[in-house]
Amino acid sequence: MTDSCPPGLPKPNGPYDHYDAVTYTPYPINIPRARRHVAHLTTTMGHPHSAGDAALLASELCTNALLHGCLRDRLFRVETSLTGNALRVAVTDPRGDRLPYPQTSTPDDQFGRGLLIVRTLAARWAVEKLTVGKTVWAELDIPENPTAPAPRRIESFRSPRRP
Repeated sequence: MTDSCPPGLPKPNGPYDHYDAVTYTPYPINIPRARRHVAHLTTTMGHPHSAGDAALLASELCTNALLHGCLRDRLFRVETSLTGNALRVAVTDPRGDRLPYPQTSTPDDQFGRGLLIVRTLAARWAVEKLTVGKTVWAELDIPENPTAPAPRRIESFRSPRRP
């Protein structure tokens, strides 16, 4: 396997309260592993009420990386960081030429809702193009009181009407 995510890349937003990075092989079994790892880290960092949302963000970002961003024998990386009142989940994959974009899906579509979930849960999200590959990240706002539930940003949206 070739690591398409070399260590030592600049970290966004400077110093962290907590930081973790794990590199995974591009196989579906690693999506639940990454999800569980991010949930465990979020709880360990003292924010158990945000663990479910952080795990769901990790799952959606990893699934997108696996389906659209990975190449055979090239790894992807999941970074989890806590800075002040924001928890960031970032997934780096080797395909910088395939940028994610929100899609409109119908109720019968099997795919196409991942970024809608990310946009609904995250306070902020973006894509950063790298020399090789890209990083897609999403941030959750974390409350000052670790025992309080994290604030949710709920967007209203309608399902497209079928003719």
